[in-house]
Amino acid sequence: MLSLNRRFVLLAPLALAACGFQPVYGPDGNGTALQNRVLVDEQDTREGYVLVREIEERLGRSATPAYGLALNISTVEESLATDLEGNTRRFNLIGTVDYTLRNLATGQIVTSGKVDNFTGYSATGTTVATLAGEQDAQVRLMTILSDQIVTRLYAADLG
Repeated sequence: MLSLNRRFVLLAPLALAACGFQPVYGPDGNGTALQNRVLVDEQDTREGYVLVREIEERLGRSATPAYGLALNISTVEESLATDLEGNTRRFNLIGTVDYTLRNLATGQIVTSGKVDNFTGYSATGTTVATLAGEQDAQVRLMTILSDQIVTRLYAADLG
């Protein structure tokens, strides 16, 4: 049994290499190619600010960018739960981001796509608590969407 495990450990890297696996932060990986090289377009909303901040936290802030990242953010709030008096007690915040990564030297689009997700918050407390819950849901949503965008950028063919 021990020799089977040892063989598996020795052969696993060969199997991964054969299927095209490449470490993101390896010498030729997208993590290395994008780190501190992406300029994210300015956003003019609180949600946009949070999204840009989260992406820059993952990719770094570039002094000499090679790529530009355009973002188009849209969010919708849906009422979920109402009480007997008709007051909404729970909300879903649904967010969608269309993104486009372009090569700044050539102007060519390297990759583009769309990500979406949702978070929820409760409106059962005071007005201040509800507002705090909404703002927290916005931050959580933008964090989730930034993770999805960066993951897709790492998986893209940067050519």
